[in-house]
Amino acid sequence: MPPPLLRTVNLSKRYGELVAFEGVSFELKAGEVLGIVGRPGSGKSTLLELVAGQRPASSGEIFFDGHPVQFEHLAHAQRLGIELVRHKPLLVDNLSVLENISIGWELSFPPRVGVPDLPRMAQRAAAHLAELDTPPSLLHEKTSNLSDEQRQIVVITRVLCKSARLILFDDALSTLSFQRQTKLLERIKVLAAQGVAFIIASENLEHLFAVTDGILVLYEGRAVTERRTADCTPREIVELIVGASHHEQVTPVIWALESYHAAQQQAEELRNQQETLRENLAAQDSLNRELVQRQREQLQALDRLNVALQDAHRRLLTEREQERKHIARELHDQVIQDLLSFNYRLEEAETHSPSALQQEELAAIRKGIRQVVSELRQVCSDLRPPSIDAHGLASAISSYAQEWSEQSGVTVTLDIDPRLGRLPEAIELSIFRIVQEGLNNIRKHASAQRAWVTVQRGESAALRVRIADDGRGMRAAPNLAALSARKHFGLLNISERVALLGGTMQFESPTNGGLVLQIEIPSPAPS
Repeated sequence: MPPPLLRTVNLSKRYGELVAFEGVSFELKAGEVLGIVGRPGSGKSTLLELVAGQRPASSGEIFFDGHPVQFEHLAHAQRLGIELVRHKPLLVDNLSVLENISIGWELSFPPRVGVPDLPRMAQRAAAHLAELDTPPSLLHEKTSNLSDEQRQIVVITRVLCKSARLILFDDALSTLSFQRQTKLLERIKVLAAQGVAFIIASENLEHLFAVTDGILVLYEGRAVTERRTADCTPREIVELIVGASHHEQVTPVIWALESYHAAQQQAEELRNQQETLRENLAAQDSLNRELVQRQREQLQALDRLNVALQDAHRRLLTEREQERKHIARELHDQVIQDLLSFNYRLEEAETHSPSALQQEELAAIRKGIRQVVSELRQVCSDLRPPSIDAHGLASAISSYAQEWSEQSGVTVTLDIDPRLGRLPEAIELSIFRIVQEGLNNIRKHASAQRAWVTVQRGESAALRVRIADDGRGMRAAPNLAALSARKHFGLLNISERVALLGGTMQFESPTNGGLVLQIEIPSPAPS
């Protein structure tokens, strides 16, 4: 029996004292498709980077074709036929699509002479583009002009052109439209039947249950289990992902991951049936009563789905903030403190009369450590503003606005209600993230000189947040659906947080320019 194409034994990755994952072992045969799932921060992306040769493992072994391998770099793994498709594609923007696709597998004419055979390369690339419902005219487009979905299609096409033996997808399907996701899943099935192996890290259980032979679950840095897809259900996988089987923890996630597609199909069927009923209402009064009943059932079903999805979204946001808090604490309490300890030891070394050259080298090392510590502290602040836990929302917004103004060059005027007081943690974090996202949008898109942030208490303890600028503004209120299609998530993230808090959001475009974002959120009295 031939050995597995890929086998890992007790694979681990650490960053100082911070453990990404440890003790991960699994096997993958040629032609098999393995799914990897886990909560954010469980190590899915890092595991794929180790297998693809992008990062070295801290411990453990990787066997490919039965032979132990120690990847020195990404190209080493690519020579063995291992290709990684990331969530964010890496392309050379000043080259055309064809040139980006052809990097690494240039065909020559005649063979082995070294002159690129552009027509043959274009023909092969166009065939793979057609499989993803993309016209061949895209080959001559400048890569910098592409949308996020088109950029991902280019990377996937490049990998397919290389005839890889093992393809790793790191949440790479989420950027594609529903139709192209379906086409790529069908292509994966065809290639797997031809002997190509796949590892797919994804949060979409519908995709994984459609194409995988097995699913590997990571939880808190460890491989919990590997299940054959045919022998398990989405509910069992979700229980392993969240680390619990309690109904109140699993049910909202199951609604979001398992039932959403079925509910969409049911709603579409009901709409089609309603159209048929409407055509006959004039002659068949009994069908009118049936339509009313079906509409009532549809609304009730959609209401239940909406409540469950909102509950799941709140839980996911809360878990994400907790993960950020945990990572920030680990970085501050361990990594930064270790670096400061090394810096102190270097200071001691300077007291032992080193040579002038050694003194210069020690000073350069200490300067580098101080720079790394400063950058890590900024990362910690972005993950979890330290002042929000110690001093509250007003202090956190003031501190962030000052840093943002220094970095962006845009003057910020704050007006924060002194009666704000301390609020529940979820509300304080959501309002801080709203202000953070609003200011980031101004820096990216507004070309503004000044910005204003107001947080006030209104009537009945409601919180009113106003974010304004004097930039280019908008001719009309933004279409959130269009923003979603273009992957502009700033205003979408704000609108989602406002909706989950039960608030309202409005846009204003003053005649003198700029944009005003008005938000009102129901809030308890301060503590």
